[in-house]
Amino acid sequence: QVQLVESGGGLVQAGGSLRLSCAASGSIFSINPMGWYRQAPGEQRELVATITSGGTTTYADSVKGRFTIDRDNAKNTVYLQMSTLKPEDTAVYYCNAEVRRSYWGSYSPYWGQGTQVTVSS
Repeated sequence: QVQLVESGGGLVQAGGSLRLSCAASGSIFSINPMGWYRQAPGEQRELVATITSGGTTTYADSVKGRFTIDRDNAKNTVYLQMSTLKPEDTAVYYCNAEVRRSYWGSYSPYWGQGTQVTVSS
């Protein structure tokens, strides 16, 4: 089994910063990519950022220049540094990892439990 454990959410004022972390553990051969998604009330879950094992990143247009995704491959951990936060960034943030559990296996998606980020105006 594979578990993703997130931390770092909370309440922050607009313009502030938060750093999210997500650690994957369990039966893992490789992870590629890892990323963050978010879901606001009444909205669909949307991509925030992803990072490959080689360090290639993608970002949603709404967070470019404000958020930075990073990854520690040795620790199977992904981070999301969020700066200049806006009220519209308020959402539950979910960690995602595409995990291969053996050399012969295929990649399957795993999700964290979600962490609330609330940005007050």
